[in-house]
Amino acid sequence: MVSKNEAGVMPVLEVAGLSARYGKVEALHRAAIKVGAGQIVSVIGPNGAGKSTLLNAIMGALPTGGYASGHVRYLGDEVGALAIEKRVARGMCLVPEKRELFASMSVEDNLLLGAYRRKRAGEKAWLDQLKPVFTLFPRLKERRRQAAGTLSGGERQMLAVGRALMGKPDLLMLDEPSLGLAPLIVKEIFHIISALRQTGVATLLIEQNARAALQISDYGYVLETGEIVLEGPAGELAQNPQVIETYLGLTRKAA
Repeated sequence: MVSKNEAGVMPVLEVAGLSARYGKVEALHRAAIKVGAGQIVSVIGPNGAGKSTLLNAIMGALPTGGYASGHVRYLGDEVGALAIEKRVARGMCLVPEKRELFASMSVEDNLLLGAYRRKRAGEKAWLDQLKPVFTLFPRLKERRRQAAGTLSGGERQMLAVGRALMGKPDLLMLDEPSLGLAPLIVKEIFHIISALRQTGVATLLIEQNARAALQISDYGYVLETGEIVLEGPAGELAQNPQVIETYLGLTRKAA
């Protein structure tokens, strides 16, 4: 039976005892997190803490030589043994740090590729998310015929998220969406991520910009050297003296 999370919301994603190794090096140690429908849950921490490893282990996308153990439950089902393609087919989606767009293809064609799985599955309404994505990202609609490689960094991030939403995921995982973006663009990106709550999608946000992440999140986790050392409602974490000193005040030296 699936247990409710701290906010009383039935979890879309429930991770328990999740560990990951690269050879003899343990990069993630017995992580446990929950994300409910319509929730934004953030994982903050320094460089090298294991944040991207956590996402890749959940998605079944660890690099060659990586090995994960533990439980990954999605919509109540254990999916830890499934190949990445089957996790995607079930509605799990990861937007990686590098965004991985098709630079020579148009913005619209990149978006259509995001819905290809649904088309291949025979869904008649496989393009039903195009209008909502253009509503969420009006700049993408303006540039729909433009090559993705000519977009600004912020626009490429919007396109990466929009392409993911075209697949109509129940779980959206974002790896460092603010990386390399100017402060004003970061503010815009986080405003858009906050708006995802209205779509009902469960959002797991991995982010070094702790202040921005906690401002839009419902719940948060602090990951350091592969272990979750703190967790709680985002507002409470933002007031935690340890979090303030380490992540919201003076910059911590990357681990």
